[in-house]
Amino acid sequence: MALYKEIVTKAIVGKGKKNFKNNYTLEVADNPTTVLGCWVINHKFKGYKSGDKIGVDGSYDVNIWYSYDNDSKTAVVSKKIDYNELFNVKVKDTHDLHSDTDVIVRTLQQPTCTKVGITDDGSINFEIEKELGVEIVGETKMKIAVEEDEEPWEVIEDEVTDEILEEIDENVNKDYIQ
Repeated sequence: MALYKEIVTKAIVGKGKKNFKNNYTLEVADNPTTVLGCWVINHKFKGYKSGDKIGVDGSYDVNIWYSYDNDSKTAVVSKKIDYNELFNVKVKDTHDLHSDTDVIVRTLQQPTCTKVGITDDGSINFEIEKELGVEIVGETKMKIAVEEDEEPWEVIEDEVTDEILEEIDENVNKDYIQ
């Protein structure tokens, strides 16, 4: 029959992911004729607890390269986009978000421009898609089986014989310390 012990440790007590698609419109000084490229850089974010939800505040820069004047000139327009996203993350039955838990946010898919186009009024409309994953880390208990029947330690005794004592007496230099 095994005995059990409880160990208190930190572990993932809740986990979830969410895909986000957001549309934005950007006004430009020139009347664009063609969008040549769109890329997203400098993605930064931080997660926090907000009541019974997880919030993520972040930002990224969007750069859109376009041509104008009947495709004879090009320009790049940049815009910093701030976002605030909320998650409903399920946690294990014995935990809640109000207890002493930590929030870890990861980017599962970096923000990417999935659609870009020019509107009738000369603005640039684009869609950014990203996927974020959240892990909630909290204290939890684990039960482990402990084996009670440990073998006893063997006592090791050095045997001192008369021969060993004679050898020590013969090899000791009595004039060593003077």
